[in-house]
Amino acid sequence: MSIDWVNRAIDDLRAWGRAGGVEVDADEIRLLCDYASDYLKAEQLADFTPATFDELLLSIYPRKVIAPPESAPETVAAARTLVDFLCAEGHTGPETAVAMRVRLDDIAVRLPEALADESNFGMTKSLFSSIGPESLEQPISIPSGEQPQQQSDCDCPGCSPLPAVRLAPLPELVAAAREVPLLAGERPGRLDEHLDGVTDPLDRWAATVEFLLEHDTGGEITGNEQADAELYDLFDMLFRLQVPVPVALIAEYLEEIVEVGPVEVDRAVAGLVHAGLVALDDETVALTPLAVWGLRELYLERGMHSPEAPDLADADAMGLIEGLLQGIPTELAEEDIRRWLEGRTPAEAADELLGTASGAPAVARGIAITIVDRLGKEAEPAVRSCLGDPELRPHAIHWLSARGLPAPALTQQELLWVSVDMLALAMPAAEDDPEMFAENMAASGPPAHMIEEMWRVDHPDVVEVLELLGRSLPDGTVAKAARKAAFKARSRAIG
Repeated sequence: MSIDWVNRAIDDLRAWGRAGGVEVDADEIRLLCDYASDYLKAEQLADFTPATFDELLLSIYPRKVIAPPESAPETVAAARTLVDFLCAEGHTGPETAVAMRVRLDDIAVRLPEALADESNFGMTKSLFSSIGPESLEQPISIPSGEQPQQQSDCDCPGCSPLPAVRLAPLPELVAAAREVPLLAGERPGRLDEHLDGVTDPLDRWAATVEFLLEHDTGGEITGNEQADAELYDLFDMLFRLQVPVPVALIAEYLEEIVEVGPVEVDRAVAGLVHAGLVALDDETVALTPLAVWGLRELYLERGMHSPEAPDLADADAMGLIEGLLQGIPTELAEEDIRRWLEGRTPAEAADELLGTASGAPAVARGIAITIVDRLGKEAEPAVRSCLGDPELRPHAIHWLSARGLPAPALTQQELLWVSVDMLALAMPAAEDDPEMFAENMAASGPPAHMIEEMWRVDHPDVVEVLELLGRSLPDGTVAKAARKAAFKARSRAIG
């Protein structure tokens, strides 16, 4: 997804181009930066290396971007401009820039063939490359957190639903609670009084978390009284994020909330580690499993709904999909899927998943199809058996074709249906980040002639999809066509 560093980079690039009289293809370079961020984990311009361009242009581009082979020189030219900018602005050294340019010389020869090779195409590109030069680029992915938003009196982050969390095994938590440095050594006087008479390790830990986050600790944890007073908000944020956070971000947060004097960040983080609340690793801070358990106990005591993410490896296909739809961290989801697949043959896994996908809502069907897409040719019988299912047939055709197996051609009606289906999969993400969705549509939205015909498709989400396009498409003419098509679809449903 587009992030702040990409936006800043493009602004700096445009300014550099204006100052030096350099023609800059900002849209193409933004695409390079976006894909480097999304797929190669680049977090700044300095992360670009010669190998980055290999991955971007010979692996990611052919899978994701629908472009004719003759467009390759324009793409390589944009990449060369990016290298000039990286070198001129000090994001990379002269020797690395030379290596990048040499690599781009080789890529320039190979890119046209890579763009033309259909075996490189990702699912979406394969389906829409036959429709026209512009098409939908909205990959199907496993959502994390697609549960309906609960009603609340406000829309601040602290009032939004809590994410599901995976808890460590009870014996591990008990052992960790016995080893917390804050409890094993000399404790602050206020905490010692608070824990007087509690003997069970986890009871003591739950009481410790409640005290540290909701009582006056006098600055004995972070070394700053104001910072201690804000620990609940900090840990609520970390619990909801469920990802390691850079120490620099913690510093920024603490410095913003502490009004008097700078916060000694190293002292504060060390205090939180000593308290058993966070672990420090490679300049990032993450909640300890013990802290996750203790925070959830605190939420439950407050009467808040704090779901536990079940282990999905032993679930049936419906349980796996429903569990993923609850929203769990990506790493947990991937591990659960891996173990779920290990317990079945490819044919068994495909049969279960596709059986569940038939007649399911678009998002659930998208998860099932995404997992089936990981399976090899051994799953062919189960996938081929879905050719008679109107909802699954387009996906089955793509699966077979992508593996070089005999498959019928998609009809125009099937192409329209699957285009609506794939846009329906994108609706939750579009609601979460409408600006990002609009940006994607501007770069690679469905062509106008397809949108004009979508109203004819017998898909349960067609009206919502067309209304979403009508709100999101930046091209006013195409957006108007989407709104007209939505009107026709509603009229057709009524009629």
